[in-house]
Amino acid sequence: PDGDGQLTSDHGFDLRRDAARLRPLIAAFKDAGARVSLFVDAGASALELAAEAGADRIELYTGPYADAYAAGDPGPMLAACVATAVQAQALGMRVNAGHDLSQDNLAMFVRAVAPAEVSIGHALIGEALYAGLEATVRAYLAILQDAAPHP
Repeated sequence: PDGDGQLTSDHGFDLRRDAARLRPLIAAFKDAGARVSLFVDAGASALELAAEAGADRIELYTGPYADAYAAGDPGPMLAACVATAVQAQALGMRVNAGHDLSQDNLAMFVRAVAPAEVSIGHALIGEALYAGLEATVRAYLAILQDAAPHP
């Protein structure tokens, strides 16, 4: 969803605007055997267009949640993430998440949203500069293990 000169994502697709142009791209990726996930904002409207276009998953843009967490008020953004995840799952899509997730905010997010996958890059590398890569990866795995729903 980003412009050519943009260094990192700061929003998801506008599905009402973008679904028609995404449909043939999604079909091409799926024909090649790829699983397709569309980056969306928490509270995104028209998730049904992502499902109709053939997306297997959505990936929630979690930057606003991370900002709200850092400000001490994650509740409303977390609720928006949960609502979007529930809607996507009801449409038959799985839910991934990523952007600004860190050791500080990950457990709360995973407990509430229970995503299939999380993308953690920038924070992990930044934290690894201080703690080492192996220790940092182990810390993330422990957080995910502790926070994941257990049947």
